[in-house]
Amino acid sequence: MEADVSLKFRQQLLLIDENLVAEDVAALKFLCTDLLPFRKLESVKSAVDIFQLLMAEEYLNEEDTFLLAELLYRIKCHSLLKKLGYTKEKVQECLHKKGRVSPYRQMLYELSENITNEMLKDIIFLLQNCLPKRRIPLVCEERAKCSALELLILLEKQGLLTENNVQMLEEVCMNVSPDLLETVNCYKRAKVSLPRQENTLPIKESSLSHSGDFRVFPSPQETSIKSVGSNINDNKAANLTQGFSDMNLELPGEFSNVENESKKMTSYKMDGPHRGFCLVINNVNFDKSLQERKGSCKDAGELERVFTWLGLDVRTYTDLTSQEIKDLLRTWQHLQDHKDRDCFICCILSHGESGAIYGKDEELVSIRMIMSHFTAKQCPQLAEKPKLFFIQACQGKEIQCPVYVEVDARIPDLSSMQQSISPSESIPEEADFLLGMATIDGYVSFRHIQQGAWYIQALCSKLQLLVPRGEDILSILTEVNEDVGRRVDRLGTKKQMPQPAYTLRRKFIFPIPRDPPPSQQH
Repeated sequence: MEADVSLKFRQQLLLIDENLVAEDVAALKFLCTDLLPFRKLESVKSAVDIFQLLMAEEYLNEEDTFLLAELLYRIKCHSLLKKLGYTKEKVQECLHKKGRVSPYRQMLYELSENITNEMLKDIIFLLQNCLPKRRIPLVCEERAKCSALELLILLEKQGLLTENNVQMLEEVCMNVSPDLLETVNCYKRAKVSLPRQENTLPIKESSLSHSGDFRVFPSPQETSIKSVGSNINDNKAANLTQGFSDMNLELPGEFSNVENESKKMTSYKMDGPHRGFCLVINNVNFDKSLQERKGSCKDAGELERVFTWLGLDVRTYTDLTSQEIKDLLRTWQHLQDHKDRDCFICCILSHGESGAIYGKDEELVSIRMIMSHFTAKQCPQLAEKPKLFFIQACQGKEIQCPVYVEVDARIPDLSSMQQSISPSESIPEEADFLLGMATIDGYVSFRHIQQGAWYIQALCSKLQLLVPRGEDILSILTEVNEDVGRRVDRLGTKKQMPQPAYTLRRKFIFPIPRDPPPSQQH
């Protein structure tokens, strides 16, 4: 019986294939660009080839044919929907919850349908210095739409057009036909509010090394950091910019050309069945001389709400000793469920010293040791997946501060002098890690006893603001730096600067949640 069902399903696919012309196949290929690798799509000759690829990637099977129904709906082959048991109205009804084609891809496809042969010739003329001459699409009356799709793909491969950077497209549309510009503007307006399925855009294989070359955001004393969205008004949509090109980062050797590398960089896969686990270790009370960390429970609660909103399974642990922290990490290290998750996140809120945090028993636990539990060798289920660690703890001696602000470090007479350890030294020497520190090494971090820590509150605020705009994690952390860097105590004498370090090989972008951010929920 199962074989009969499978045969009947494939017969349905063949019937659909027979009713699609070359222009339809080109449109299907284009709409699948975010779902299937470019290399495989380039060899596609027929709709059947696309169906095979979708089945191989488990996007299409007998039980779930909605993606194919969506694709047919997008290319306006509504009469073929009945072969899958759908109607145009039924697809429209389900798109909000089950749609896989991103607004970005929809916008480009709609644009291609409105580009005439004459417009296409003008566009190619305008862009001829940006495109490899051997790759410029051939233009003929019968293939105007196909050629427009090919041109858009070529612009993406060249890094001139991305989901977050449509500036060149806007300029071209303005010159060729202002009417086309409205399609792009509609996308930009909707991008802030419309939910979508986040997909990886495989423009090129990433040329970044898989080794542990790390990148560090230097402190203000070392170099100026220009925020990707430094002029963002929190109540308005941010300008769409490329994630790394505006950051003043100092990178080693072959990574010095940030702008070129950013164009080649792809995103981590974040469309699996489960987003991942997020651990929150919140040490509030301590056994000996360390003060109670008032306000930390507000931070832990905010982290739980925000990361739950982002799709993670959050687990919170309170007041763990150094040994309990190590035991907990070993437990999560061996968890088999990681293999079905996209990423792993760990947040630790405690007192600390240079390169370490305190357990409830006031014994230090090395941050490097904490992170090393999740290397590819120690935790193969998380190999090649992003692993993010956020540490709210002092990294140096306590300083005097007003009563309503506390610092996450020992009291002065018990503070121990330790060798300075930079965040980059705490990261395991392999790829796919990010360490977000509340403060640069040697300095304290501040926590309001009622409102929570400056760093954690800024992190949660910027995640809620910028994830819906499609920003990557490094852009978000740069905004966190700017936010915290602007804060001062009530006397205006105490400041703080967070410092991320990372060995990420790709952009880390959270899929945009369908629900509004926790701060907007009532």
